[in-house]
Amino acid sequence: MNPTPTIVLVGHGMVGQRFLEALAERGVTGRARIVVLGEEPRPAYDRVQLTSYFSGRTPEELSVVGDGFLERHGIELRTGDPVVAVDRAARTVVTGSGRTVAYDHLVLATGSYPFVPPVPGRDAAGCFVYRTIEDLLAIEEYAKGATTGAVVGGGLLGLEAAGALKGLGLATHVVEFAPRLMPVQVDEGGGAALLRTIERMGLTVHTGTGTQEVVADGGAVTGMRLSDGSELAVDMVVFSAGVRPRDQLARECGLAVGERGGIAVDAHCRTSDPAVFAIGECALAADGRVYGLVAPGYEMARTVAAVLAGEADGGFTGADLSTKLKLLGVDVASFGDAHGTAEGCLDVVYADSRAGVYKKLVVDAEGRLLGGVLVGDAEAYGLLRPMTGSRPPVPPERLVLPAGAGAPAALGPAALPDDAVVCSCHNVTKHAIGQCSTLAEVKRCTKAGTGCGGCVKVIEQLLPSPAEQGLCGCFPYTRSELYEIARTLRTTSFAALLDSHGREAAKGGEGCEVCKPAVGSILASLGNGYILDGEQAALQDTNDHHLANLQRNGSYSVVPRVPGGEITPEKLIVIGEVARDFGLYTKITGGQRIDLFGARVDQLPSIWTRLVDAGFESGHAYGKALRTVKSCVGQTWCRYGVQDSVRMAIRLELRYRGLRAPHKLKSAVSGCARECAEARSKDFGVIATAGGWNLYVGGNGGASPRHADLLAQDLSDAELVRLIDRFLMFYIRTAERLERTSVWLERLEGGLDHLREVVVDDSLGLAAELESLMAAHVAGYRDEWAETLDDPERLRRFVSFVNAPETPDPTVRFVPERDQIKPDLAFLTLEGVTSR
Repeated sequence: MNPTPTIVLVGHGMVGQRFLEALAERGVTGRARIVVLGEEPRPAYDRVQLTSYFSGRTPEELSVVGDGFLERHGIELRTGDPVVAVDRAARTVVTGSGRTVAYDHLVLATGSYPFVPPVPGRDAAGCFVYRTIEDLLAIEEYAKGATTGAVVGGGLLGLEAAGALKGLGLATHVVEFAPRLMPVQVDEGGGAALLRTIERMGLTVHTGTGTQEVVADGGAVTGMRLSDGSELAVDMVVFSAGVRPRDQLARECGLAVGERGGIAVDAHCRTSDPAVFAIGECALAADGRVYGLVAPGYEMARTVAAVLAGEADGGFTGADLSTKLKLLGVDVASFGDAHGTAEGCLDVVYADSRAGVYKKLVVDAEGRLLGGVLVGDAEAYGLLRPMTGSRPPVPPERLVLPAGAGAPAALGPAALPDDAVVCSCHNVTKHAIGQCSTLAEVKRCTKAGTGCGGCVKVIEQLLPSPAEQGLCGCFPYTRSELYEIARTLRTTSFAALLDSHGREAAKGGEGCEVCKPAVGSILASLGNGYILDGEQAALQDTNDHHLANLQRNGSYSVVPRVPGGEITPEKLIVIGEVARDFGLYTKITGGQRIDLFGARVDQLPSIWTRLVDAGFESGHAYGKALRTVKSCVGQTWCRYGVQDSVRMAIRLELRYRGLRAPHKLKSAVSGCARECAEARSKDFGVIATAGGWNLYVGGNGGASPRHADLLAQDLSDAELVRLIDRFLMFYIRTAERLERTSVWLERLEGGLDHLREVVVDDSLGLAAELESLMAAHVAGYRDEWAETLDDPERLRRFVSFVNAPETPDPTVRFVPERDQIKPDLAFLTLEGVTSR
């Protein structure tokens, strides 16, 4: 073996990327050359969430490759160049472009391909499969000229495809050969409940019949003939009738394959050639199964990474086939022996046909939970799945769960044994989760909750609640509780709040670095005046203290507000002159503003004097407040625009400027469904429709990306502003310290449905109060920099050194962090390798 072995990975999907991460976790990337050869034109993306593309999520947002991950670990990725041949004797692979790559270890992660039934007409124009982003792009384009579509297959992906066609405006049929929808996952009762719910949505379902022929005229689809003799008038067909393992490479190079397909592997995922491994949907596991879910693929990836790292490993001996997902807005879950195949098993069933809810638990004679099916309400999935097969048997009280009754605390997640697997995607136990204190920490350290997401609610219940912890050692209350206390008592003083509601040991003290800025934010959001007056100044962190962002070299950045990204030539000139005269580094941000970097603290008043005189105001880049409301150019300029997104973005930014919150707030307004402003990655985002505005909330494009959820649609201008007012004030009122809206929404009991009830339906009767609080903020807004410049006393804080207020110490040299960037593309090579 070479001193630096080469590991070649064929295929860069979700399982392939997980394999790379497992190698990195074990340090293998630091002592081996890793080459990845992918067929698709883009790096690995979340195929489980593929349909979210039609809800506005971009291909880039679907990526599962962390920023800089490949470069950081020296991994060479070549996309759009599939491997076409494997020479096992020479230990080389050949790609479609003719490139030859030698390997010491070869890992096949080629996945699966869609099965298209061999029916006449299947190659006509208008026939598609539903597997890749490129498939979706083609479907989207063709659907522009279509009116009616049919999906062949009523399984997981088939129903997602049907939802996509419906969302594209097509009348949609679903054709399923089995007698019920989702025959693999749900039983007859679950299939019936799912059918009723889907038909109520306007889809037409045909079960127990197959596709006999795709009818074409002039080479394009015009209809379908079904095996029951009926005909459908459709002009578009999507095949989603299952998948088959992609094992062609293995067959051609002489590796052993299964009788019904799949690359045969042992418990350590080795093929019949010890130098070649296979993982994911292309592999026929040692137990004789081809696994079509992501969780088993992740476990295979971990197994092979452990082998290549020289670690002792028990191997891949099978996987949990449980699944939870939302199809066409309907929760569907199955786990364990969902179909009740075990001898002597019993069913506990609850069904509500009117509500489209069906729940079944399968238990043995002793009461031991064996499996279950949940349709329409899968809230209990996260708790029931880890209990499957548990000893002692499930207590009788647990069997009331299908009927929707709550469980006593003693029977909740805390009652699970330490070795219970809470996250099946990443095989994470309750014990491992218990080593963490926050959901973010769990995701970072164990990856639990980053797969299908079905375990998140159980994880949260296993972690200490904010109420149990209190805000800090000074206060036994959470941030949201302190907000209510301060609001109700009209408290305007941190000291008064600490003395009246702090812990005994903290009363009379000065607070800590946790509670001081948190309470400072609360008081600011309640309209407590200028944040640097009196006691409030001592509560602020370094950034708020100087109304600017402290940078790593000790200098500060200046970020004037540019509402909606709209700016005049005259204002651009002022910014340019300020940057030139003060020697500042300039950078256009992702939020459509211009950052000026490198200012000394004593220069800030002079810089802001010129900016304020030119009509600029603080952009609040330093505060836990609204940052920007980004926008595209909208209908004024764009031929696709349907609403004036720039006008709305400016209106929203000027309305919510200066609004102090538990965390920073970002927003965007897109003028059409093409979503150029990336509104669905924002805390609140707005997308124009022909009927008004769609409002999305709870997005986050940061370290833990989360797509925003649709709160309300086709809103008028007034309705949109009113709902945003309520949403923001409800968030400020109930969120915890440094909690982004994305985390808050996932933690909020009842989630999006509860938020909609409160904000849209006013179920708690809070709407008027929330609107009043926002109105008070809008009426009381004052630009912090303008107020600072008008008060000589306030300007006294802007000195580099207290003993040298006029001129900085000449012995201290301020070094710029970096010069303007010069183009340097030398590090880009054909191999995709970088030394940076």
